[in-house]
Amino acid sequence: MILSNFLVALAELLSIIINLYTWVVIIAALITWVQPNPYNPVVQLLWRLTNPAYRIMRRYIPTVVGGLDIAPIILILILKFIDLFLVRTLLEFAHSL
Repeated sequence: MILSNFLVALAELLSIIINLYTWVVIIAALITWVQPNPYNPVVQLLWRLTNPAYRIMRRYIPTVVGGLDIAPIILILILKFIDLFLVRTLLEFAHSL
């Protein structure tokens, strides 16, 4: 019972973190459309949060298609897959205990 509750809490926390990071990716992508000031602290924070994931992705997947960078879309799809697969698997395992 304790292990089950721990796994449920872990799955819920992971889901919240994934959803928050998804919103960070969306906001960072939208901000790039308006030519933000690169010295703005919010822009720098968003860049620091998203750039490592983009860098890893760009190493294996070409993300520029027709002059459009689709890295945010790919990252959001990966995050959604992790949320649907890993979090649900943890929840189902916790409920089976």
